[in-house]
Amino acid sequence: MLTNPTLDQMQSLGLTGMATAWRELAEQSGTNELNRDEWLGLMLDREMTLRADKRIRNRLASAKLRFAQACIEDIDFSAARGLDRRNTMALAQGQWLTAHESLIITGHTGTGKSWLACAFGRQAARLGHSVLYVRAPRMFEDLALARLDGSFPRLIDKLARVQLLILDDFGTHALSDQQRFHLFEIVEERYQRKSTLITAQVPVANWHDLIADSTVADAILDRIVHNAHRITLRGESMRKQKGAIPLTADENGEINQP
Repeated sequence: MLTNPTLDQMQSLGLTGMATAWRELAEQSGTNELNRDEWLGLMLDREMTLRADKRIRNRLASAKLRFAQACIEDIDFSAARGLDRRNTMALAQGQWLTAHESLIITGHTGTGKSWLACAFGRQAARLGHSVLYVRAPRMFEDLALARLDGSFPRLIDKLARVQLLILDDFGTHALSDQQRFHLFEIVEERYQRKSTLITAQVPVANWHDLIADSTVADAILDRIVHNAHRITLRGESMRKQKGAIPLTADENGEINQP
């Protein structure tokens, strides 16, 4: 029989899923009743599933999500945060990503902004989009260093190219002249080409003051806000609540994490 040589050829071609399916079908009783087309179909299905899972794992590894296990299915809508189930599940379908629109999540510290952003990031990866999570303060530090060592164009390209950029903790402080310039560069490169998800404690109405320069602020906000979906999480920090309801059914994201 050609079983072993065939398996070796599948492995050498990287058809791991087909090889696994071949072994399982060969070991199962009753598979002799399947014709060749059915065998081939089952093997191809396994290969496609394996490759799809691998692509998702690779996208999630590249995303560097702060809460790697956050996912839409684990959102606890019973927590008193003003999170609308229908709107959230509609966003989870991903049309805003294909339309290159933005998503802004605001709310006080501890209300679950970062966890929710990571859940949307994981969902975007499942839907086939590349994702990158960055904290705004760290991003500005990296960009400043990149200007000194000559890697600035490469870093800007990385931030501009990813299909979903998650910019967490925006607005923790007023922007400097250099930071305003860097933010404008990123926003301009991504405008109507890619999607951006921003989380902030500060309401959108106050972002103009954070950016400070009125001309630059108008240019940046016009590109971010006008086509953005918004989620506003209400209530006090869940860290302060005794016996607080978890942010998810199994864990409470920001609260448990350091």
